[in-house]
Amino acid sequence: MERQPTSPAARAEGLREAQDFNARGFNAQGFNAQGFALIEILCVLAIIGLLAAIILPAIPRTTTRARLESYAVETAALLKADRNAALRRQVRVVTQVDAEGRAIRSGVTGRTIRLPGDVVMQATLASRCADRATGRSIDFFPSGMSCGGTIALARPGMGYEVRVNWLTGGVEIVPQKLL
Repeated sequence: MERQPTSPAARAEGLREAQDFNARGFNAQGFNAQGFALIEILCVLAIIGLLAAIILPAIPRTTTRARLESYAVETAALLKADRNAALRRQVRVVTQVDAEGRAIRSGVTGRTIRLPGDVVMQATLASRCADRATGRSIDFFPSGMSCGGTIALARPGMGYEVRVNWLTGGVEIVPQKLL
């Protein structure tokens, strides 16, 4: 057991040491009382994680510029594949275009490209082609020719047109600046 000082000067010296000890941030048990405990930090991180899990799904996701360009490239690739199949197989290939449903369906593979709700799709297609009514498709012929048409994909601020040349059946992507 430690012996307590008996003189008033010794007691005053001990009191100054205790005050100095407390001023440096230590409590009576000798532990540092400044800063945060690990459990407090973990609780704050858990609360932030819960808030993020609640808030992030509510933020609307819009189609980015790169994703819109990707849809245009996918559309062009599907149309080129149908044209190539018409040339290779020497048959007529019909690519279905559903502008209201925002979908394009390959006439060869049956693969369908579906566009998200924030992408506006407009199709300018031939109403008649090779003595039959079309209006909802782009036909590719064994000669390489097609009925032609334009499929416009847009979101606020920008868009792309996928154009099919009626004479050559060639497919090209043209960027559009929208206001």
